[in-house]
Amino acid sequence: MTGPLILDTSAFVALVDRAQRRHTECVHVLEGWTGPIATTEAVLTETLYMVGSDWQRQVPCFDFFFRGAFLLVPSSPFSLHRAAALMRRYQDMPMDYADATLVALAEELRTNRVFTLDRKGFSIYRLREKQTIDIVP
Repeated sequence: MTGPLILDTSAFVALVDRAQRRHTECVHVLEGWTGPIATTEAVLTETLYMVGSDWQRQVPCFDFFFRGAFLLVPSSPFSLHRAAALMRRYQDMPMDYADATLVALAEELRTNRVFTLDRKGFSIYRLREKQTIDIVP
């Protein structure tokens, strides 16, 4: 599959928090990527929570979107139904809502590439056509 890179919370937090162990690795991925990068409102919400309530720590999260580096894709009724179906399918893991929105977004945008540090979940999840997810980095 081809298409955009889907951004997960773990990579997003590593990008905006220089103290994260894999910050430099994630910055290199971002610098080397030439196509679009998309994510969901659920991931933005999780990222803001993870970086903390200090506004100065949250500003860089918003700046990625304001500069056009990342595309924020809002949920639709269809994507919400798909996320719920995925959470039901992977309830034994369990799959959280943010991950479900990303798998639904990957299906919608016809890509299988997810920028994440969460290999555990994304190595198990499958796209609609039973396609595996290509985890970056």
